[in-house]
Amino acid sequence: MELKEIFIERQEGILRIAIKENAKLKECFIEEESDDVFAGQIYKGVVKNIIPAIKSAFVDIGLKKNAYMYLDSKFKNTSVKKGDEIIVQVVKEDIGSKGAKVTNAISLPGRYSVLQTLTKELTFSKKIASAEYKQEVSRSIVKPRDAGVMIRTNAENVGIDVLNEEIGRLDSMYRELVKKAEFSIKPGLLFDDGGILGRVLRDKVDEVTSRIYVDNSEDYEYIGRFLDDNTDVSAEKIFHEDDRTMLDYYGIEKEIMGLRREKVYLSCGGHIVIDRTEAMYVIDVNSGKNVKGSNIEKTVYQTNMQAAAEIVRQVRLRNLSGIVVVDFIDMVNPQHKEDVLAVLREGFSSDKSKTTVYGFTELNLVQIARRRTGKPISDYIEEGCSHCSGSGSRLKFSYIGLLIRNEILRISSDRDISHVHITVNGIYEKDIREDLLGFVRSIGALDKKVYLTSFKGETFRVEPLIFESQIQNLEHFRIYG
Repeated sequence: MELKEIFIERQEGILRIAIKENAKLKECFIEEESDDVFAGQIYKGVVKNIIPAIKSAFVDIGLKKNAYMYLDSKFKNTSVKKGDEIIVQVVKEDIGSKGAKVTNAISLPGRYSVLQTLTKELTFSKKIASAEYKQEVSRSIVKPRDAGVMIRTNAENVGIDVLNEEIGRLDSMYRELVKKAEFSIKPGLLFDDGGILGRVLRDKVDEVTSRIYVDNSEDYEYIGRFLDDNTDVSAEKIFHEDDRTMLDYYGIEKEIMGLRREKVYLSCGGHIVIDRTEAMYVIDVNSGKNVKGSNIEKTVYQTNMQAAAEIVRQVRLRNLSGIVVVDFIDMVNPQHKEDVLAVLREGFSSDKSKTTVYGFTELNLVQIARRRTGKPISDYIEEGCSHCSGSGSRLKFSYIGLLIRNEILRISSDRDISHVHITVNGIYEKDIREDLLGFVRSIGALDKKVYLTSFKGETFRVEPLIFESQIQNLEHFRIYG
């Protein structure tokens, strides 16, 4: 039986959630505390400009960059004009100089249903096949007269009374935010669906979720209320009390760091290479060391099948979106190609980000289109490197601080350490010296004496200074304490 564990770690300024299935990391979500918009948020906006040529309206939602809204008769928004006050929901986050994409088609998602404002119909998830169940819901549902309701797959696991209770709650929430918009003078946020924590609990916790680990007391209580309110799940919640950060304690930090690597090895001896270009992601499949068998066709098939499963995992783990082009090893057998496509489609079938897998082209390429929801994981752990004139990337300075803090906590758990020697790659030394106090605070070393040296090679090293001779030799490099 499949077992799922969810790890929820909240540190200063950042929330990270990792999901493991059968002890293997499957998905990872990161959210930084900032003024950035997130998909699902609902704002009061004011139309600032209409651009007929691109069928778009630019909307002030109270942030630095105006959002843009596509105008189409199916959204019943072609009559909006400059100065109109409207309620909009974020569909895609802003990227670069481009503002967030918003829509006036408001959807309030619950665990069992979704309230939809541009329709009055009752619809069902495509995964609900039972005609008898649909008839029962249609007879028994208490649907708002001026809104539509979509019944989610999870609804099959609960009674009609639970479903009706949630629909009523969603309807009340929508009426409250409409009222809030009417009394708000300025554009701004009306509703936040709980960020990634709310979305993960709503969409990822299911009947096979055995444990939810959490290290923040407020999150612990929030999760407790969620479990109490949703009778179709029975996960055990566990509070992490160790000084070491949760993801480091359970070995997940190393796995997240591994997502920076372009090359991913397969158990058969082959590997895939993931390359990010300006327009798309390109994934190349290679047989590598998988060349022992005498049957080349069988070897190619085995490598491609393993690669397909790993590609699904890596795309979801890294949150790759847009266009992904996969160059599989050439196959002649049509059934082998169908088997590979089946692995891809089955793997993405439970993905909440809408994903379409297209068939093989004449060049044996497979195209995957995945809807963007949030940033790729690399954007949270990497940043541009000025030493490469902007053409390269490095581990984020803030992430380096988090990893150093983990290491200091690890070595301090064994003995009382007062002197810490940190060796960093030279590209980070300037950042550290520009704000020494801020750096020392971020690594949790305000009660220690900190020594700093730089080198070329690995990103960083942390070692305790135990002997007086060590301390004396490095006194010249002391930066704090």
